[in-house]
Amino acid sequence: MKKILILFSHPHFEKSRANKLLVDRVKRKDGVTLVDLYEQYPNFHIDVPAEKELLLEQDVIIWHHPFYWYSCPPLMKQWIDMVLEFNWAYGPNGNALQSKICMNVITTGGSKDIYCSEGANGFSVNEFLRPFEQTATLCGMTYYPPFAVMGTYKLSETDLNKYADKYEELIELLQDNMPAPTMKNYYFMNDIPQLKTDAI
Repeated sequence: MKKILILFSHPHFEKSRANKLLVDRVKRKDGVTLVDLYEQYPNFHIDVPAEKELLLEQDVIIWHHPFYWYSCPPLMKQWIDMVLEFNWAYGPNGNALQSKICMNVITTGGSKDIYCSEGANGFSVNEFLRPFEQTATLCGMTYYPPFAVMGTYKLSETDLNKYADKYEELIELLQDNMPAPTMKNYYFMNDIPQLKTDAI
């Protein structure tokens, strides 16, 4: 069974009903380590050696965060800047993360139809996430499409629970070693047919 690290970053977690459901569903699963970065580092003083040691123990790295200004909250960006060091994560001697799997799990207030070339935001979620994809690629990791919960302000509790079910199923599939080529064919990880939860 693959070991999964979920790096969760939300500066207003207590106000997010969507993320609370998602996190509660997966945080106690066997083989899953969930780190709440804002709880762990309220003063933004990241313990880089400890984070590196934790990364080395994992097979799958998930950046779980709300979509803040088309990116992630600042503490997650700081984590990426500080922990993924030259000649450790990338560079001539940087192979610590080679062959690990990496992906984003995101929540957005805006609905899917505003994240496209014709929508109000002008670009797709996947296009906005290109820096994360390139970061993973530079570090030798295999990047999977995002798992996205969109239009959260308008989702019912029933729909949010369905997303939480899908997230839990996705974690189990990742632990069971899903083949990477299959994942590349999907726009969102939500869309893979292995997730049996009823469509939302």
